[in-house]
Amino acid sequence: MRKRRDGAQCLVHLLDTELALGEGEETGRDGFDFIEAQARAAQLREENEEAARSAAAGGERACAIKPINHGAHLSAAVFALKEGDDAPERTADRIRLEAGLLGKIGDEIIHGDGFSLRGSLMLRYGGWFYPATSPDRKLPMLDAVLKSVDNSFDGSLERLFDLMRIDSISTDPAHAKSCQKAAEWLVGTLSELEIDASARQTGGHPIVVGHAGDKGPNVLFYGHYDVQPVDPLSLWETPPFQPRLITRPDGSRYIAGRGAADDKGQLMTFVEALRAWKSVTGSLPVRVTLLLEGEEESGSPSLRPFLEASRAELAADVALICDTGMWDRTTPAITVSLRGLVGQEVTIHAAGRDLHSGLYGGAARNPIHVLAGILAEMHDADGRVTIPSFYDGVAELPESIRKQWGALDFDASAFLRDVGLSEPAGESGRSVLEQIWARPTAEVNGIFGGYTQAGFKTVIPATASAKVSFRLVGDQNPEVIARGFRTFVQARLPSDCRATFAPHGASPAQQLPLDGPWLPRVEKALADEWGKSPVLMGGGGSIPVVGDFSRILGLSSVMVGFGLDDDRIHSPNEKYELSSYRGGIRSWARILAALAEGGPATAI
Repeated sequence: MRKRRDGAQCLVHLLDTELALGEGEETGRDGFDFIEAQARAAQLREENEEAARSAAAGGERACAIKPINHGAHLSAAVFALKEGDDAPERTADRIRLEAGLLGKIGDEIIHGDGFSLRGSLMLRYGGWFYPATSPDRKLPMLDAVLKSVDNSFDGSLERLFDLMRIDSISTDPAHAKSCQKAAEWLVGTLSELEIDASARQTGGHPIVVGHAGDKGPNVLFYGHYDVQPVDPLSLWETPPFQPRLITRPDGSRYIAGRGAADDKGQLMTFVEALRAWKSVTGSLPVRVTLLLEGEEESGSPSLRPFLEASRAELAADVALICDTGMWDRTTPAITVSLRGLVGQEVTIHAAGRDLHSGLYGGAARNPIHVLAGILAEMHDADGRVTIPSFYDGVAELPESIRKQWGALDFDASAFLRDVGLSEPAGESGRSVLEQIWARPTAEVNGIFGGYTQAGFKTVIPATASAKVSFRLVGDQNPEVIARGFRTFVQARLPSDCRATFAPHGASPAQQLPLDGPWLPRVEKALADEWGKSPVLMGGGGSIPVVGDFSRILGLSSVMVGFGLDDDRIHSPNEKYELSSYRGGIRSWARILAALAEGGPATAI
């Protein structure tokens, strides 16, 4: 153990290691390896306490033993003052340290022969303590946290696999028990981290809520544990709920299975970052509320009522959402705009029953023909949507943004070629990035009617249905879009036909402010992790919770995710890059530090 040059010396016996504390500004930096010490903590707990007692009873004047309970990390600390040093009353201020990541150990730390030292204690892993009089009191715990992420990554991967094995398909009632199981799994995992977590029952699937931390700004993290259906199952190269790690010929690896990227893998990057902070420091640098939904993939019918009823509990300074993507495999991104969404299901009714096509063909109205014709009329030859008033509220892209996106390293041909296409099919005269980030769309997501099973059946069906979605931008009004679509269909119905409609959710587009206090900190944290500044990009998809957080909770959302365009979310063979999972955990660890008061480099 290296000794300070002057002043009183207080010995702290911790994890079978001695660290020196006293007056003076210069200290040694060759401290013990915290990660190794952490691994030994459990087995050394009893030994440490006995060793500490023995040390205090040795040649030093023992003061007291102060038990410390912070999980498995600490067992006991002994403070002893050597004979001949300055009186403790004269050095109390000098050895009082900043309250730190492990929290305040006690107002009255030690007692002895007629004296006491009062204050609080900062435990500095991987080095020495800094006295309060030192000009440099920054405690970069982040390095130890990131080291913990790397050293425990195999466990992080296995925990993700455990969650992915649960077939939590929210839209299918047959999987309701699996959704409940996933929620309970998350509660158990969070509880292991001493996060106060519970599964809140709703009219649908449970919402998991967790609270942790007692200092710094309050962040609300959102993710969802439910997944999309796996149809068609025949196209999967591996069983969708048997996750595995696959290595490509070039050595890169990815996680295969439903929910890998949307959104279980993304959700777990945040949880595992919390685990790393708790493992290293026993606490978190900020206050955290987790909100983990089970119905995102089925329209979130229970979320808004839950938010309305839980405003006080969910109050926070900023929301963090991990359901977006990176610019490419090595470039992070922050999504600053999202398209809205309107979902509509239309059914055309004709005859009162299915008809024999030999007896009625040519005379009876075929609802499939009617529906197909109406849907075909929704776009003109230039790709524009023909529904009246559809473009109300759609502004042209500012020229500065158009130039910024044009400067990005984006190959439109490769983007389409990767999915087996060759040329853009949307509005003519628009770039692909503009089409997917800044322009509204009308898409037919499914169409069905008549006989669709194996073999052949010659019928004229009584009904035909289609599911249609509209992506919104700018100030488009979801209610106006839905009403316009219904009017468009009704105006084109022939005699003997009628239409019925069913809504499937509606949310407006979102544009996030770029001048808030949180975005610069997140940008810096991501740049530190990935070695380059993040791209501020638009999001072609919809995350309705962003609007809900703004409208109901009054929160701005910072959207950071680590998915890629080729992750095949909502499709067979969904995957998540292993580098995305590891980098995501490390990124969130940095972001948590950056969001703490004073930023990542100062004492938290």
